[in-house]
Amino acid sequence: MSQTRKKKSHKGGHRHFTNEDQQAAERARLAKEKEWRRQKGIESSEEEEEEEEEKEAAETGAVFARGAPGELPPSESESDSEDDEDKGRKGHAHLIAIENPNHNKKTMKKVSELGEGKAELSRREREELERQQAKEHYQRMHAQGKTEEARADLARLALIRKKREDAAKKREEEQKERDQAKSAAEKKLLEKKSKQ
Repeated sequence: MSQTRKKKSHKGGHRHFTNEDQQAAERARLAKEKEWRRQKGIESSEEEEEEEEEKEAAETGAVFARGAPGELPPSESESDSEDDEDKGRKGHAHLIAIENPNHNKKTMKKVSELGEGKAELSRREREELERQQAKEHYQRMHAQGKTEEARADLARLALIRKKREDAAKKREEEQKERDQAKSAAEKKLLEKKSKQ
């Protein structure tokens, strides 16, 4: 039989609990070091002090953020001033003014400037304008009868007119013949009646 390994739970195995007394002693030691530096004339730069404060904050944890037992919480004006200082310090935007070359600045234009410049048309707009002009030109030429299509249309219309005129003449002649035939028939009837 194979033996199965039982995994041991390491919950809580790596937990580290801070002691408030140790934290208070560490703060007192750091305060003494700062005082000693001031007395000796050794001034550390602000960056080094900030790094030390960050290390302290990391070591002391949440207890330091809450304050020592018996201390009052910071007032609103103190917390607001700290927030304002942090806002000013964060990032490098306040130190270096960089312009994004891809960012288009919106500039106000005068109405007189808008009308003066010659408007450049895009390729599509230019092609559409050319098509419209060509269509208008073709329609004018067509109306004047100068295009081949117009000539063919006019010739076809002339043939149609001629056919219609011929048909109208035939109808008139047939009508005249009918009228003459009626009048001749009426005359014959009248003559027959008069002879009787």
